[in-house]
Amino acid sequence: MEQSGGFFSFLIDNLAQFLSFTGFANFTVGHGIMILVGLIFIYLAIAKEFEPMLLIPIGFGIIVGNIPFTPGYQIGVYESGSVLNYLYFGVLKGLYPPLIFLGIGAMTDFSALISNPKLMLIGAAAQFGIFGAYILALLLGFSPQEAGAIGIIGGADGPTAIFLSSKLAPDLMGAIAISAYSYMALVPVIQPPVMRLLTTKKERLIRMKPPRQVSKLEKIMFPIIGMLLTTFIVPSGLPLLGMLFFGNLLKESTVTKRLADTAKGPLIDIITILIGLTVGASTQATTFLTPKSVGIFILGATSFVIATTTGVLFVKILNLFLKEGNKINPLIGNAGVSAVPDSARVSQVVGLEYDKTNYLLMHAMGPNVAGVIGSAVAAGILLSFLA
Repeated sequence: MEQSGGFFSFLIDNLAQFLSFTGFANFTVGHGIMILVGLIFIYLAIAKEFEPMLLIPIGFGIIVGNIPFTPGYQIGVYESGSVLNYLYFGVLKGLYPPLIFLGIGAMTDFSALISNPKLMLIGAAAQFGIFGAYILALLLGFSPQEAGAIGIIGGADGPTAIFLSSKLAPDLMGAIAISAYSYMALVPVIQPPVMRLLTTKKERLIRMKPPRQVSKLEKIMFPIIGMLLTTFIVPSGLPLLGMLFFGNLLKESTVTKRLADTAKGPLIDIITILIGLTVGASTQATTFLTPKSVGIFILGATSFVIATTTGVLFVKILNLFLKEGNKINPLIGNAGVSAVPDSARVSQVVGLEYDKTNYLLMHAMGPNVAGVIGSAVAAGILLSFLA
């Protein structure tokens, strides 16, 4: 009888121990909030088609990262030796972003920018969002390194934000990455109201000259010259800029088609899956839900609005010095942020609202790809005096 009682006691202790390890026993309100956020991301990706290639991996990663567990069993993304921790290494050390830039370069056509170089100035103007957010973050009490990592959100470039935060503020990586990718996905929601507010009906109807035909030689020389110019000015941006221009050379040389296809296809798809899932998993409620995270989201939205505003206003100012017939439609000013090609599509969609025959997409791709270069240069500048 005594043995029987000891056996049942042993079973009850084992059951109690098992229950203490379940997600139900370790669940907190924070976990519930973050799981709900993950479900919202997945809903926006599927129902609204907001950047599904990004939001589905990130949304599911948020859910994965917020399944409650007992620490010490090598499960979570922050636990040394766990599978997720090994995969997160590429984010933490800034390995994945350059590979993303390689794929972006291999799929990007710089013809619109080459045919009208002054469009690069729009991409540069939009980077004021980065430095505006940097100043605001300093005023709100963030350290210079944290402010620099937060500011890059204004470039609407998730990989660049990850790369810079891995160097300057790894503790804020999750909040910065999620914020950057969220605002990239919300480009069609955030930008149109700002564009309409800052332009007149007459300006929205401006027709631009068709881009000139760009030769094969120009396309081949552009990534070589572009890399030399940008990296000599900002050597710290070499990991991003070098891979971007290398990918573009693979594409434009036409003799490395297999390499270009791999870079813009399977490679970038694999890295997108890994970066999305692990960035999402890094949002564990115990480390993610802090006042700093809320501040980062607010600053991210502010920087994005500043970037859109400065891009549009810069075109309006530039038009004051351009002759009639050479003026630029200010609606492409929003495309100076680095969300390729979504912000260029927004220029097109808003433009068609006022003139069904005024196609702005190809013109908007100029500042859009310039924004990719500009955000990488801005990251290099911040890294050079903050690292």
